[in-house]
Amino acid sequence: MAMNHLPIQHSTYRIRRVAQLAPVAAFLQAARQAMFGDRVDTSTPQADLRDFASVYASPGGCMLAAWQGDRIIGSIAYRAYDGRFAHLALPRAHTVEVVRLYIDPAWRRQGLAGELFAQLRQQALQQGVERLYLHTHPFLPGAEAFWQRQGFVNLHQDADPLWQTLHMQQLLQTGSAPTHPVAA
Repeated sequence: MAMNHLPIQHSTYRIRRVAQLAPVAAFLQAARQAMFGDRVDTSTPQADLRDFASVYASPGGCMLAAWQGDRIIGSIAYRAYDGRFAHLALPRAHTVEVVRLYIDPAWRRQGLAGELFAQLRQQALQQGVERLYLHTHPFLPGAEAFWQRQGFVNLHQDADPLWQTLHMQQLLQTGSAPTHPVAA
C-alpha cells in the first residue's frame, strides 16, 4: 500500500493538500494577477476554481499549498486533462494537466517550487496517472528551464504572438522519455 507523505514539514514551512478553496483563493487570485497582469481578466475566478470540489478535491485532481505559519507562500495543482488543446492529440485517460504553480517572490530560487512539484508528482503516481501535461509561456522568467529540470520535454510551441504557448509533458509510468513533438 502506498504511503501518503503529506504534510511535508520544512524548517520554516509545511506543504499540505488543499481540501477547500477558501484558504487559498486570495493567494491564487493575487498570483494570477501578478503573472498575467493585463493579458487576461483576473477580476473573476476561473471555472476550475468556481468548481473547486469536483476539479481539485476529487480523485482526479490535487492541489497543494506551502504554508509559513498561517500564510500561503506557494501552490501547485493538477486536474484531469480535458483535451482542450486538440492539436496536441494527447490521450485524456490517465493524463493530468499541471497548473497553478505560484511561488511568493520572497521564496523563489530556494527550492520550494521543486519540492511542491515532487510532492504533486508523488500524488499523481499514487493515483495511477501516467502522463503529466502542462503549458507555459516565454514571458514567465525561468519557467521552461525549471520544467525541463523536473523532467518535462517540449512537445510544441504555438505561433500565437501574444502567448507563444509552450506545451510540455512528462511520462510517469515509463519514465520521462521524449515523444515526438506535434508538427507546426
